[in-house]
Amino acid sequence: MTNPPEIEHSTEEERRVFIREKYPCIADCDMCGLCKVFHGRDAEHAYEDYIAGRRSFQEVSADYRK
Repeated sequence: MTNPPEIEHSTEEERRVFIREKYPCIADCDMCGLCKVFHGRDAEHAYEDYIAGRRSFQEVSADYRK
């Protein structure tokens, strides 16, 4: 997987595509676990601040490492 697009050098759509590709929903929660990691939210919703350019990918990711 590539590094996340930097906010300063990417569009909102590029960041959204990155999140979709990095955290795809496989519709099998027992096997995947992403919903649990993101506290019941899908990845696009969990990373909405990053997608919108308000916070870096690393800052948002830190919210879910606690």
